[in-house]
Parts: sequence; structure tokens; C-alpha cells
Amino acid sequence: MVDQRFFANQGPFTLAQIAEWTKAEIAADIAAKTVSDVAPLDKASHTDISFFDNTKYIEHFERSRAGACFVRPKYAPRAPEGMITLVCDDPYRAYALVAQHFYPDAITQHGISAHAHIDPSATLGKDVHVASGAVIGAHAVIGERTSIGSNTVIGAGVVIGDDTRIGANNTLSHCLIGSRVIIHRGVHIGQDGFGFALGREGHVKVPQLGRVIIEDDVEIGSGTCIDRGTGPDTTIGAGTKIDNLVQIGHNVQVGRHAVIVAQAGIAGSSRIGDGVVIGGQVGIAGHLKVGSGARIAAQSGVAVDLEAGQSYGGSPAVPIKDWHRQVIALNRMIKKDK
Repeated sequence: MVDQRFFANQGPFTLAQIAEWTKAEIAADIAAKTVSDVAPLDKASHTDISFFDNTKYIEHFERSRAGACFVRPKYAPRAPEGMITLVCDDPYRAYALVAQHFYPDAITQHGISAHAHIDPSATLGKDVHVASGAVIGAHAVIGERTSIGSNTVIGAGVVIGDDTRIGANNTLSHCLIGSRVIIHRGVHIGQDGFGFALGREGHVKVPQLGRVIIEDDVEIGSGTCIDRGTGPDTTIGAGTKIDNLVQIGHNVQVGRHAVIVAQAGIAGSSRIGDGVVIGGQVGIAGHLKVGSGARIAAQSGVAVDLEAGQSYGGSPAVPIKDWHRQVIALNRMIKKDK
């Protein structure tokens, strides 16, 4: 259950409100009923709302004591007695929308800590929060209602939009950050890209003269590193979500609404299209193009361009059906040798 020491519940809400937020279908005679919290199926009580989205948990759904539950139309008849069903096409999304209302992640702190270090030439918007130990460099611009966590360093000239949340212990340099961006703890943005002119007499460092551009509504997980460009900028498109421990090299261009899962690495100058999904521990070589809507299975190695809208897996990555055939054929060979 949600620990109220860390999260403040804004409920209860009526089913009519919830149906309006999620476009779920409910009977008119129960619209005034209320729920007080969100909870998983197996932990919910009669005052909670839950969701059923994965058939793996059908038994939890049929035995749940939740007072209300988001469910797809075909499973609504299997709801236990006493449960109110909110019928919709995407129960998980509906649940997420409602959970945001119960537990809005709004910035509640404002003001500048006396222990922050802010250059006199920096510009801060209204209702900015800067925590203890944070450093903001010369000519940096911080948008309204933006929050900067403890011990985070904002370099000279960095621009950050409105309503952006930057956690503790981050370093940001040579970058422009949009609005409503979430940057979790321990993220490093704008450091030198890994660029050298290699030679037997020694490796000559190539100056990294580009920037990092992070567009609106991006989320970046803890421990992620995004290098600035060599000359062209490194760019992350609007709405993209990046998990923990991801490495994005210099000059990489990531499109809008991409998803990049933990421990993935994208080498320099590769281009990732809109809506691409990159699984955990995927490695993408440099100077490649991944078409919009492509999906790459976890631990795949990408060594060639990938077409838009297709699924890939394996190392080297191949179309997903070919990868499955390879795995089956290998297993058959192993069994023969036993």
C-alpha cells in the first residue's frame, strides 16, 4: 500500500470524476459513489480502485476485494460480486491517469536555499526552488516553477524551461532543456563526447563544440549520460522516456516519444526515429539509422540500419521472426549433440 509518509493522497474521488478523466463506462446510478485510494488487485479493499490488464493475473482479478476496477469489456462479466467495473480499452493507462490525480507529483517547495550558490548573472523565473548545495553558473536561465535538487550543478549558459524537475547530484552543461522535463538523480548531460583522431603517435582529442538539446516532456532516469555533440547537437525529441543507466553518444538524434530502456547504449551520430522502442542492454553502433516505430528486443546488438515499423532481436539484430528461427535451430542442434 502507499506509504503516506512519502506520498500525499488527494482523494476521495467520485466514480463520475474518474469516468470523466479516463472516458471509462459506468452505470449512471453509481456515479456518485467514491473511492479513496489506488491499489493492486491482490491488496485492494472495498474503498480502493485497481485495474486488470494482464491475463496472467486473472485469478487475482476474480478474487479481488477492490471496490472498483478498470477492465476491458470482455472480462467485465468475470468481475467478483460487489466490484464496480469501469469498462475501457486500456485499463493500465486509465489507472495511471487516476493515480496521477490521487498522488499528483507537483512541486510543493519554492524558494532558494541559503546554502545554494547562484551566479549573480543567472536568471531565475517565478516560484523556482533551488535546494541546498546546488550551483547555478553564469548566465544560466531557469524557467518558472522549476526545481533543482541538492548538489546539482547547472553550468554556465544552460537554459531550462518551465515546470522542469531536476533531482539531486546532477551535472548539466552545454545544454538547452525544455519544459516539463524530469531528470532523476545522478544524470550527466553535456559532457565531452568520446571523440579522438586515433594514431600510433597518440590519440588527438577532437573538440566537442556542439550542445545537447532536450525537448519538452522528456524523462531521464538515474545514472544516464548524454554527451554533447562534436559540432552538430545531440538531440532528444519531445516526449521521449529514457530509463536508468543509458549512454547516448555525441551527435545522436533521438526522435519524439521514443522509449529507451535501462543499460542501452547508442554510439555517436546514430539517428533514432519517432516512437522507437529500445530494450534493455541494447547496443547500437555509430552512424546508423533506426526507422520510426522500430522495436528492438533486449540485449540485441544493432550493426546495420533498421527499417521503420519492424521488430528486431539478436546480436547482430535481425527481424524478430528470423531471430526466433535462429534460436529454435540452435536448440535443435544442441539437442542432437546430446
